Amino acid sequence: MTRYGQEWQSEEHVSHYRDEVLVDFPHLAEADAALVELLPRRVGRVLDVGCGDGRLIGLVRRARGSDVQAVGVDFSPPMLAAARERLGDSAELVEHNLADPLPDLGTFDLVVSGFAIHHLHDERKRALYAELFDVLEPGGVFLNLEHVASATPALNREFLATHGLEEDDPSNQLVMVETQAEWLREIGFADADCLWKWRELALLHARKPE
Repeated sequence: MTRYGQEWQSEEHVSHYRDEVLVDFPHLAEADAALVELLPRRVGRVLDVGCGDGRLIGLVRRARGSDVQAVGVDFSPPMLAAARERLGDSAELVEHNLADPLPDLGTFDLVVSGFAIHHLHDERKRALYAELFDVLEPGGVFLNLEHVASATPALNREFLATHGLEEDDPSNQLVMVETQAEWLREIGFADADCLWKWRELALLHARKPE
């Protein structure tokens, strides 16, 4: 299996993403608000898959309390260093490449991910979704804020134009939301759907049955 995203080993690339790309991300505040709206009422433990600098963990804790136990998984040392700056010792941060099966991390009431899983091959995406199903407690929720494929080449070009780009990042392996929602249903998730979307940015929601 091809390894992805070697650029994320670079402190310069990570700084550019955090200080410029995320700052100018269109509709990110709107997407974050939708994610918070869909959080379970009570979150005891959260897993952030591809946690980056811990942004989503911070978002969950602001909404559900600073006592939420958090585990973040990422393969980028510069991102994990930024997460430690943000979260201190209050979260367990694990260096791990999502191209490989998840290590034993326990079980969770909530799993979140932000703009990470789309870098994986489709076979690995689906396998990871099955692993996340297994680590969720019954009734647990999975929320994936993700970069997805446009329905047509014209829509893809329009999306790229909003970012001043002419072509996609070669590390992107994008899949339409309908396909991913169907994968989640086949695995056993309930209520799998896209519950917020702007062009190629989407929030996928799924729940493990009680």
